[in-house]
Amino acid sequence: MRQLTAIDQFIAHADRALRTLSNAKQPTQRPSPASGVAEQDLSAEEKRHAAGLMRVNHSGEVCAQALYQGQALTAKLPHVRAEMEHAAAEEIDHLVWCQDRLDALNSHPSYLNPLWYGLSFAIGAGAGLVSDKVSLGFVAATENQVCKHLQKHLEDLPAQDQKSRAVVTQMLEDEARHADMALNAGGYNFPAPVKGLMTLVSKAMTKTSYRI
Repeated sequence: MRQLTAIDQFIAHADRALRTLSNAKQPTQRPSPASGVAEQDLSAEEKRHAAGLMRVNHSGEVCAQALYQGQALTAKLPHVRAEMEHAAAEEIDHLVWCQDRLDALNSHPSYLNPLWYGLSFAIGAGAGLVSDKVSLGFVAATENQVCKHLQKHLEDLPAQDQKSRAVVTQMLEDEARHADMALNAGGYNFPAPVKGLMTLVSKAMTKTSYRI
């Protein structure tokens, strides 16, 4: 198999970025957990709130795509790169599932997604340049933050919006597994102050993406 050149890798990552930010439907590995759940009537306010939460989740998946792609680009060990690319493939499922729910709720993804993608890609690539241990540790810490948001969303989603709940429940299971994978692969367990800073940044992203 021909080894990819730097130009090949740049084109591949640019293609992934455009696919992620274009909102075009991408092929998924798994059907949406919402596919077998009946759509229930929601009030205008419930739809607005559910759409805001799913928009936050969609932005989180945009960030995840960028983070994993940046880390895979600079990962030093082949098995670490393979783990990053596998996790990124599963995150595509989440991205499409969230997009489907936004469409069903007559809403749209966050207009700030290009910004989130660029920042996350830079952070992921930077973490990979430092070391694979730091890169994997950043994945674990990030996924733990995502799990907290998803758990909160399960509490906040309208009770009758079972389709969104099915999607968020499966996402929560997958993200927790990604966090465990990163730590088991040798990821660094970040100290509390670093995790606290990540929490502040995460809150800023979620609050803006909910509205914009």
